[in-house]
Amino acid sequence: MASRNLLLESELRRRVDGEVRFDDGSRALYSTDASNYRQVPVGVVVPHTVEAAVEAVAVCREQDVPVLSRGGGTSLGGQCCNAAVVIDWSKYCDRVVEFDPDARSVTVEPGIVLDTLNARIAEHDLMVGPRPATHDHCTIGGMLGNNSCGSTAQAFGKMSDNVLGLDVLTYDGDRFWAGPGGGDGVPAQMTARLRSIAERYGEEIRRRFPAIPRRVSGYNLDALLPENGFDLANALVGSESTLVTILRARMRLVDRPKARAMVVLGYPSIFEAADAVPSILPHKPLVLEGLDDKLIGFEKRKHLNAEALRLLPEGAGWLIVMFSGDTQDEADARARDLAEELGHAVRFFDDPRREDELWQIREAGLGATAWVPLEPDTWPGWEDSAVAPEDLGSYLRDLHRLQEEYDYAEASSLYGHFGQACVHTRIPFDLVTAEGIRKYREFVERAADLAVSYNGSMSGEHGDGQARGELWPTMFGTELMPAFTEFKAIFDPHERMSPGKLIRLSGDEPYRMDENLRLGTDYAPPHLDTHFAYPHDRGSFARAALRCVGVGKCRHEKGGVMCPSYRATREEKHSTRGRARLLFEMVNGGVIDDGWRSEAVMDALDLCLACKGCKSDCPVNVDMATYKAEFMAHHYAGRLRPRAHYSMGWLPVWARLAAIAPDLVNFVTGTPPLDALVKRIGGITRERALPPFAAARFSRSYRRRGPHGDGHRGEVLLWPDTFTDNFHPEVGVAAVRVLERAGFTVRLPRAAACCGLTWISTGQLGVARKVIERTLGVLREEIRAGLPIVGLEPSCTAVFRADAAELMPNDLDVRRLRDQTRTLAELLDEHGVEPPPMDRDVVAQPHCHQHAVMRFDADRRLLEAAGARLTVLDAGCCGLAGNFGFEDGHHAVSMACAEDALLPALRAAPPHALVLADGFSCRTQIEQAQIGRRPIHLAEALDEAWREAVSGALPRQARRPEPVPADRTPGSR
Repeated sequence: MASRNLLLESELRRRVDGEVRFDDGSRALYSTDASNYRQVPVGVVVPHTVEAAVEAVAVCREQDVPVLSRGGGTSLGGQCCNAAVVIDWSKYCDRVVEFDPDARSVTVEPGIVLDTLNARIAEHDLMVGPRPATHDHCTIGGMLGNNSCGSTAQAFGKMSDNVLGLDVLTYDGDRFWAGPGGGDGVPAQMTARLRSIAERYGEEIRRRFPAIPRRVSGYNLDALLPENGFDLANALVGSESTLVTILRARMRLVDRPKARAMVVLGYPSIFEAADAVPSILPHKPLVLEGLDDKLIGFEKRKHLNAEALRLLPEGAGWLIVMFSGDTQDEADARARDLAEELGHAVRFFDDPRREDELWQIREAGLGATAWVPLEPDTWPGWEDSAVAPEDLGSYLRDLHRLQEEYDYAEASSLYGHFGQACVHTRIPFDLVTAEGIRKYREFVERAADLAVSYNGSMSGEHGDGQARGELWPTMFGTELMPAFTEFKAIFDPHERMSPGKLIRLSGDEPYRMDENLRLGTDYAPPHLDTHFAYPHDRGSFARAALRCVGVGKCRHEKGGVMCPSYRATREEKHSTRGRARLLFEMVNGGVIDDGWRSEAVMDALDLCLACKGCKSDCPVNVDMATYKAEFMAHHYAGRLRPRAHYSMGWLPVWARLAAIAPDLVNFVTGTPPLDALVKRIGGITRERALPPFAAARFSRSYRRRGPHGDGHRGEVLLWPDTFTDNFHPEVGVAAVRVLERAGFTVRLPRAAACCGLTWISTGQLGVARKVIERTLGVLREEIRAGLPIVGLEPSCTAVFRADAAELMPNDLDVRRLRDQTRTLAELLDEHGVEPPPMDRDVVAQPHCHQHAVMRFDADRRLLEAAGARLTVLDAGCCGLAGNFGFEDGHHAVSMACAEDALLPALRAAPPHALVLADGFSCRTQIEQAQIGRRPIHLAEALDEAWREAVSGALPRQARRPEPVPADRTPGSR
């Protein structure tokens, strides 16, 4: 087998224009999806072009090796994993081949993301109709593979209803356009065999295929019937890469809704909400979604969408109904008509911002129902069944009773696309014991019987995959199974397209729902001694590595913070999900068998910026920054580390030494070739200018000056972090003036101390712990006195608010420190301090760690109260990310992250807008990008505004001197 795979890899590398990967790390990355299943692939091909993928299939055919196409890798039924060569379309094959707005059609390659496609055609007010919750990272190819739907399928139908034609390739090498009437270039013998299936099994297809909006189970044999136009493209949609490889797709486009309005209806229970669905459907809503009280309770427990949850009307079951219109008045009128007709527990919304907030409650469904604190773990398996809308209430009651019988109901929320009676739920299956797996299997079999008794579908959106493929006879009957077998044999007679999934030609059953489990009875991860305590994962790093549910939110291309390195590289291994998968494999000793010493894992973590975006943006709060620090601590234990770990990891020490003679240090770091030598020794990229040290440290200057003001609001301790203290002391000076004007007496720590950030970010966790312990000793009096501690640098503040408590969870002083630490904005906001007037445009770049841990809400309130015309950038990570952007080999990715959204947004901002960036990294990145912007800290902005209010002077953008470019000395500026 090994020699055969070597030959296959060699041929693929020789003939395919693309990336060919047979290394253990790549195979581990693609071993699972968002399902319960795991199968290690033979290898991975990332083609540069569609034609390269055609050649890859040809090589696999010559070597008799199976093939599996993969889009976003978010399938919940196991569709995206198999022992095959995986073709990943998502990195390169994302072109719009042809767009005809007059014909309302677009032809695309399969790797294009839905939101990306819709953005490219938005100026024509057209879009692809179906919109799954994964719309910002799912690919068109994956949507076609699973026959995706989403909320807007209520108005626009499934993917099969929106496809005009498919450019497909069979494993045997036939390539043709499938479409209505068969298509173009379809081999005559193939057409004849397909028509024969329709003729011989037509009546059984009509009898056994339920006439409901959301039948996604089974091959679409009904599309071959004469009354449905013998539409071969429609028939191939939803075949989950078991029949053909989709190379290009021609899609029907629909009008983008010009205006929308929302009604939210409250009911005593989710069952009564379901009962109301048929009375709403005649109003023809764009979207009709259901939510139950468990989902809302889980979101509250996980602190999701807090503001939006307060907008819900009274009830324990809710319907979200959205209407569209050509004008806002038309949309509003349709929504008000429904609200007036139903008239109870109704809230009407026509503010797009409020509508988006409420919609996030629904889109957060998967994340809200997975890894809920104090609840058992839940899994897919019976997560998207569907019935007729008029049967929904009765079906939900019966499904709930079945869940109660198996003790699953308490942790299982019921929600979904109620307008088409598609029900989502995650269930607390026990997938690690023989009894638990037997119970899981029995439940799913009985749930399938229940759905069929309602003439429903086992899958209403996600497809069957391995989770439900073996149950096709339950739904379609034994009489129809030969038709499915013949259909498979026409396109894949040798069973080389994702073999074992959905159906087999050999007479054997397809893979059972309870084999190839990612967990299973042999799941027994070792207990690993760790530095962090993982309090949210029962103290287990193995459980933390299992946390990722595979939904792929980290692969979205715009908005939020997560995941900057994926956006820069479009590489699965540089996504949060990819790294989590590798850590899972490492812990369990599967493909990755060298544990903490794994170079494959280190390679994937190397480009993790430790931005902590995933800690807040990931639906299940994967905290890759913490996992990276933990891994590096073990990976480098007892051996030499990268040079940057000694230079930037020990920055607080070097900064204190530099303070003895800052001018001399600045001369050395600003003078070629001395600065080149310093960078080489320190493992710092030559493209970066080293920030100059301040002439005088903030803390030293403050101690000479001492506290001022009346202090009527009491005392606070201002934390002099390394960056403020040694590089930007003017931030500390401004903060002191702001706090004193606000009525606080300011004190500083009585001795030098550090939060340990740089040691944490470089994985030197033993040192970090000692540093924090020393800091606790320095601050013990203030901590135990309950003194508020004000942090100015977000990353250092986040250490006190999160990292320290996870390193030392049993230390009461660490907990007190966590609870007493505030940002400047939080302190002023909590005490009701009226900010100075700031009548100007302000553009704010929230620091990633602030976004993840402290949030930006207090800053927003403060600035808006000051009268600022505030724009809070949704631009993601600046790309510098502490030591990351300074490390040798990271500069290109660092700048790609900055150019993704941040720098373009700042270039487009009003010329005189004030740019706020509390993070030292953010300010440094913006300054060194040399785009003509001078970012300042909130403390400086407030201090300046207060002084302007007194003096009437014109505002200034900043007072910080120009940064020193890499090729200039301090004296030259």
